[in-house]
Amino acid sequence: MRFWQAVTWAETEQLPGIARFAEEMGFYGLMGGDHAVYPERIAPDYPYSADGLPPMNPADEYPDQWVSIAAMAAVTERIRLTTGVYVLPARNPHEVARATATLAILSGGRFVLGAGIGWMKEEFEIYGVDFHRRGKRTDEMIEVLRKLWGGGMVEHHGTHFDFPRVQLSPVPATPPPIYIGGASEAALRRAARLGDGWIGAGNTPDEVPDLIAKLNGWREEAGRAQLPFDSMIGLKAELSPTLLEEMAGHGMTSTVTYPFSYALGKRSSLDDKKHHMERIAEQLIRHF
Repeated sequence: MRFWQAVTWAETEQLPGIARFAEEMGFYGLMGGDHAVYPERIAPDYPYSADGLPPMNPADEYPDQWVSIAAMAAVTERIRLTTGVYVLPARNPHEVARATATLAILSGGRFVLGAGIGWMKEEFEIYGVDFHRRGKRTDEMIEVLRKLWGGGMVEHHGTHFDFPRVQLSPVPATPPPIYIGGASEAALRRAARLGDGWIGAGNTPDEVPDLIAKLNGWREEAGRAQLPFDSMIGLKAELSPTLLEEMAGHGMTSTVTYPFSYALGKRSSLDDKKHHMERIAEQLIRHF
């Protein structure tokens, strides 16, 4: 079982210190959070709460993910770094390809592109992107990213993106893995069909066997069952070695500990975060 620590909403200036200590404690990776913009007013359309209200507000910190990941990579050697999830279809694929290729190189292959289609319509409207076509735009954007990451002159003539022969340089020796986030069937199918992993939105242990079975079945249909695949699931339960061993038996490969704000409050010191990660390491990580 691999352990990821969510650093969403953590104080930005603490991120390098968090990364160093998380690596020391044996965490496999760190996962940030992303929004392109965060409007003052949004509709209650958040898909992961009963009332449609998100657990964050405009004052919560969403630092640039590429800069944050670069800063954390610069002070570590082994820990993986991702975003759960980057709102991919709101962005320009050439900008994303260049930033992520550079991150993959400078991190020594430790960068994972965690991507999702987003849920906030207002965010897309501000960026001038059609919210209702974001799923298909994401599919095509993944195709474009992998073309550009492959190096050499490439061109693309699709529904959402059209460009002549261009070359991205430098490119990493191995393209970054892409983990697809989301709880809908469409997100699961996209992860199975196009992804190297899936980032869940938080699930009960009882839900895990069926989710893994669905992912495996759709990966088989797509002819991708033989490829490595990471299922990263934050469990809505008190974690224990016994529970995680049971989940591993169902095919779950990674878990995510929730953001520090859930355990320590909206703001906390770096020392408090270190003590929190140390407890997780002692109680869980060292058993695996």
